Amino acid sequence: MGLILAAATLGAAIPGPERLLPEDTLLVLTAPDFPKLLQICRQSPKGRLWNDPVMKPLRDKFTARWQEEVIKPLERELNVSLDTYPGLLQGQLTLAVVRNTPPDEDHSPFGYLLLLDTRDKAGVLRTNLAHLRKQWAAAGKTLKTEPIRGLEFSVLSVSTNEMPPTLSKWLWHAPVFPPLITYPELKQGPVSPSRKDDFVLDLLVELLTANPDLVLGQVDSLLVAGNSVRNVERVVARLTGGTAPVLGDAIAYQTSQQAHFRDAPCYGWVNVKALADSLSRAAAESAAAEPPDPLEPLEPDQVISATGLANCQTLAFSFRDSNAGSLIHCFLTVPDSARRGLFPALAGPPKDASPPPFVPSDVALFFRWRLSLPGAWTSFEQMLKDLSPPAFSAIQLILDTANARAQQDEPGFNLKQALLANLGDDLISYERAPRSGSPAPQTTPSLWLLGSPNPELLAVALKRLFVIFPQGDAFAEREFLGRKIYSVPAPPMPFATAAVSRPAPPRTLNWGASAGYVALSTDIALLEEYLRADQNQIKPLRDKPGLLEAAQNVGGMGTGLFRYENQAVTMRAVFEAAKNDLQAATNGFGPSLFPALPGITGPESNLSFWMDFSLLPPFDRIAQYFPFSLYTFGANVEGFTLKLFIPASPSAGDSAPAQPAN
Repeated sequence: MGLILAAATLGAAIPGPERLLPEDTLLVLTAPDFPKLLQICRQSPKGRLWNDPVMKPLRDKFTARWQEEVIKPLERELNVSLDTYPGLLQGQLTLAVVRNTPPDEDHSPFGYLLLLDTRDKAGVLRTNLAHLRKQWAAAGKTLKTEPIRGLEFSVLSVSTNEMPPTLSKWLWHAPVFPPLITYPELKQGPVSPSRKDDFVLDLLVELLTANPDLVLGQVDSLLVAGNSVRNVERVVARLTGGTAPVLGDAIAYQTSQQAHFRDAPCYGWVNVKALADSLSRAAAESAAAEPPDPLEPLEPDQVISATGLANCQTLAFSFRDSNAGSLIHCFLTVPDSARRGLFPALAGPPKDASPPPFVPSDVALFFRWRLSLPGAWTSFEQMLKDLSPPAFSAIQLILDTANARAQQDEPGFNLKQALLANLGDDLISYERAPRSGSPAPQTTPSLWLLGSPNPELLAVALKRLFVIFPQGDAFAEREFLGRKIYSVPAPPMPFATAAVSRPAPPRTLNWGASAGYVALSTDIALLEEYLRADQNQIKPLRDKPGLLEAAQNVGGMGTGLFRYENQAVTMRAVFEAAKNDLQAATNGFGPSLFPALPGITGPESNLSFWMDFSLLPPFDRIAQYFPFSLYTFGANVEGFTLKLFIPASPSAGDSAPAQPAN
């Protein structure tokens, strides 16, 4: 009967992922038409940059290294030619994480599924799968055949002792980044070690290793793969006439699909609440199986609850492309009545976040958030109190210590009250390009502005607070154009790592009050530039050609948060540093081509194996591929919206009039 149903589907169009994936899918990322998405990527500014003739030396060296180190060894180990495999991506490409129900001792709480539609290449797929099975068995590797709904599926062992060495090296000891986990000598497949210091990473490893099987087969033109027969069977059932509930039946998914996914070349969806519940449950089970650790006060379920993530429902995101440029749209569903933790502070009313007239047009970065700073501080305190009482007590001790010092000079002074009473609802930051001859990107001039109803009083309160710095008593005070500038030796940056090749120079934090703000900067020249803004004749950023039009693609500048980046400025210093000194470029305090991941040292030594950045062309020859970008953030009663827009670069060669991205 299964064969009859399968035959009936022959030649029929493959349904979308919402009609194939099970109802309890936790995460899905899909490109409904992968060739279309690939073409969009090729025509994007970064895609055209990669294919520009001036990039040929670097591109050719990378391609040759990739062929020699990955493709050719893999072809020898599998005894296959990989040339035909990229051509199989003719339709949808979908990756999903599903909940294993019920999880048992042999399985992770999570499973994964991969769907790949080959369309008119179904015959090539069938041939390739047959050849792969033959070669896998000929090499003496574990291979089983599993009938699913009358169709033959293969179950391949993918433990490290049976996997081709090249794939094993990439999955468990990837050469691009330092290994996250060092596995012991394996005889029966990988064993996930205990990593109480990184629970999320441990779950990721468990997802990949708890069931070291790859189940794959073909239904019509669709390749179906997963790490359990049970999950694969649920997809095959839908393809062969089954009527089990699917993701598209879920109301939450339907809402996201109608609002965000129509005609999008790439989109994704996350059941945040179900995923958070699963993580909390898995963390609780893991904690119950191990003795308590007094040095680990924060449990994942505590973090999820205290931050308010437990009340989030879904996350929907999509990518779209138009004549105007590229738009990424994210929406996090958190109803107003369910907001806890940090979310009430993030849900302020829409307010103007456009660049004020004193922000010059040649800035590298601009950021403005109309956030209620007193409300944000109150929410942060409550979250910290729920999350970690010792950490909350430590913050209180710092404030009490600074307050006691202030009361020595001014009896009755209340530091916390002075801060909260004089903080407003405006937070602004902007950066200049690194100055000529400076060791970019470590010395990027930046300025922070705190909106205040009484900026002079807030400036004094900050002086009282910064006494907690290691050299807080060594503050200085001077007059500048009738205003006071305060200065204090700044402490080391808290996110500096051992990977930094040279120590950062001593820095001084300077601040002063003017025009409704307290301005803070470690660059005294930039602070003075702001304080004399009424004397300067500048071209303001708000009048930059094309900025207002581009902002319409993200809902304008009145959502409460607006950010602008001139990529031609920010990336110039990074490219030049990478070309001359990759380590300096990747380990600086400023923007980075390849920022290090938390807990992982900078990847520059491994990237240099693949990319010879000395072959980069002069930046002026590729600057046209770096337009400005901008994003906005806002809230309504349903949830939170983030929109990121990158205009099409002028050299796109598209003569059609630019239309806003939907």
